[in-house]
Amino acid sequence: MSSWLEHLIAKSSEGSAGKTGLWRTFKPVHNVEKCNRCLLCLYYCPENVIKVYHHRFIIINYEYCKGCGICAEICPQDAIEMVEEEE
Repeated sequence: MSSWLEHLIAKSSEGSAGKTGLWRTFKPVHNVEKCNRCLLCLYYCPENVIKVYHHRFIIINYEYCKGCGICAEICPQDAIEMVEEEE
């Protein structure tokens, strides 16, 4: 994905804190039917683990997602829900 906005926002490299998925207690789950593709989740993710494919699908790299919930809080459509990790 390439956009003029990407050049204005400084982003960390993916998983700058290392693989944090192992100690996460909640994870974000994306609902494509609710999503209006505003991409706020992508720009607010502090670990840069959210990617967009084919201008429709949001993919979350769970190996590096620390489950902070910022993406779910910022989503105006409530298209991302934080769910408890399974044991």
